[in-house]
Amino acid sequence: MTSAELLAQFGPRDSMDYDVVIVGAGPGGLSAAIRLKQLAAKAGKEISVVVLEKGSEPGAHILSGAVMDPIAITELFPNWKELGAPLNQPVTADEVLFLTKDGATATPQWLIPECLHNHGNYVVALGTVTKWLGEQAEALGVEIFPGFTAAEVLYDEQGNVRGVATGNMGLNKEGEPTDEFQLGMELCGKYTIFAEGARGHLGKQLIARFKLDEGKDPQSYAIGVKELWEVPADKAKPGLVVHTAGWPMDNDTYGGGFLYHLEGNKVTLGFVIGLDYKNPWLSPFEEMQRWKTHPSIRAHLEGGKRISYGARAITAGGLLSLPKTVFPGGALIGCDAGYLNASRIKGSHAAIKTGMLAAEAAFDAVQAGRQHDELTSYPAAFEQSWLRAELDRSRNFKQWFKKGNTVGSLMTGIEQWLLPKLGIKSPPWTIHRAQADHLYLRPAAEMPKIDYPKPDGKLTFDRLSSVFVSNTNHAENQPAHLTLKDPSVPVKINLAKYAGPESRYCPAGVYEFVKNEADNSERLQINAQNCVHCKTCDIKDPTQNIVWVTPEGGGGPNYAGM
Repeated sequence: MTSAELLAQFGPRDSMDYDVVIVGAGPGGLSAAIRLKQLAAKAGKEISVVVLEKGSEPGAHILSGAVMDPIAITELFPNWKELGAPLNQPVTADEVLFLTKDGATATPQWLIPECLHNHGNYVVALGTVTKWLGEQAEALGVEIFPGFTAAEVLYDEQGNVRGVATGNMGLNKEGEPTDEFQLGMELCGKYTIFAEGARGHLGKQLIARFKLDEGKDPQSYAIGVKELWEVPADKAKPGLVVHTAGWPMDNDTYGGGFLYHLEGNKVTLGFVIGLDYKNPWLSPFEEMQRWKTHPSIRAHLEGGKRISYGARAITAGGLLSLPKTVFPGGALIGCDAGYLNASRIKGSHAAIKTGMLAAEAAFDAVQAGRQHDELTSYPAAFEQSWLRAELDRSRNFKQWFKKGNTVGSLMTGIEQWLLPKLGIKSPPWTIHRAQADHLYLRPAAEMPKIDYPKPDGKLTFDRLSSVFVSNTNHAENQPAHLTLKDPSVPVKINLAKYAGPESRYCPAGVYEFVKNEADNSERLQINAQNCVHCKTCDIKDPTQNIVWVTPEGGGGPNYAGM
C-alpha cells in the first residue's frame, strides 16, 4: 500500500508541535539542540526542541575516524573537560607514509602539510562523544526520540517545510499492514533542522525540491571502510596518528588509509576511496583488507583482535559543492549539507559549529515570532566564521585529485604547505568540477580486472563476518529500504555493461547476482538486512536506479566504540 492509501485507511496521523524539530542525533543535530536550550536559559525563555534518531540510541549509527579538532566543542561547552566529555587521548605524533607494495617512505615532519598536522587534537570514538552529547542535551530538557526514522518531509499550503513524519511501523515485505501496524507520527516545528549525515535521505530531496545546489559544483563523495582493533600492550602507541597514500591505489584512483591509536590498547583504522573511481572491478572493502597486509600497517595489528567494523559515505566536495543551506522552514547542517573538510579528514567540528550557527538563527527567529521562513542569518554567520575560512583554504583539494594522485599530492603540498609559509592563507586560484561521481565508472571491458586475495580470518576478513561484528540488524518482515526505480536495470545495464558493480562497491554484501533456476538467467538479489546504512549504493550506482529510503526505526548497525 502507498503512504496515501495507508493514511486514507488509518489516518489521520497523530501530531506533536515544537518550536524546533531536528532530524538526526549526531554531533551536528545534538549541538543544535543544546545551543537552542543554552540560548533559551540565558535569555530566561522557553523553547521546545525534539530530536529524531533512526538508530537505537544517539551514537549507534555514528562512524568516523576520528581525530577531533576541539575548537567547536569548546565553543559549545567551554568546560567540556570538567563535564567529562570523552576526549581522552591527545594526539602525540603524526606520521604520513607513501606506500609502495612492499615499502614505505615517511614524509619528514617539516614537510607534512598544515592540513595533516594534528597537534592539539584528540583521537576519539565519535559514537561515544555523540552519546555524551545526547546526555547533555537531555539534561537541558531536549526530547530525543531514538529508534524513529524521519521518513517524510511535511509541507504547508505555501510549500514551506513544516516538519517531518516518522515512518510507519509494522508493514510486511509487500508493504501491507500487519497486526502490529502503527501509523507514523507528525512532528511539526516552526523550523526543522536536518542533520542526517552524508547523503541524507531527506536532505537529498530538499536539495532537489528547492534547487539548493544550483550553480554549484556537483557534490563529491568517498566511502570510508573502518575497523576497530584491540592490540597487545607492547604494540599500543596512544595518540599516534598515521595517514597513508599510494598503494594499493593506482595513480588515477583517489584513496588513502588512516590508523589512529586510542587509549586502552585500541587502534581504529580504515581506508577511504573516492566514489569517482573508474574501474567497476574495484571493491573498496577488499582494498581496505589488502591495505592491512602492508608491512607498515600489519606491524600495528599483529597479535591483536578485530572487535568492530563499519562503513560510511563521506561528503568530500567542500566549499565549492556546498549547497544553499536554508529554505522556507528549515536548514541543512553538518554532512547533510557537506561541510566536511576532506583535506583534514575531519567533519565533526564542522557539524558542531554549523549546528550552533543554525540554532542561533532559529532561536532568534522563534523569539521574534517568525516561522517557516528562511533562516538567512545562518549562512550569513557561516560566511563570517572560522569554518568558512578553513574550508576556503582547502576548496581545491578534491578537484586536484580528480587530475590524478601525483597532481593532487603536489598541489596539496603547494596549497597546504608552501602558501601558508609564504603568508598566503587561501590559494589565489579556483579549480572546478563538472561531473557527479556515478558518471566516472567505465565499462568493465575497458578496465583491468582486480584479483583480490582470499581473507585469512586473522588480519583480513570477508564481508559477512564483518557485518556480524557491526551488530547490524533489521526486522526481516519489513519493506526493503533499498529500492529500484526500474527492476530490469541491474541485469540489463549494470551487469551487462559494468559487470554488476553493486556486488563490489557495497561493503556489506547487500547486492549479489544469482541465477534463476528455471532458465539460468541472472537476477539481482538484495539482502537488505545486511545494510550498514553507508549510502554508497545511492551515490555510486551508475544508472542512479537505486534509491535508499528509511527502514523501520532502530534498524541498521549498532556500533560500539566506533
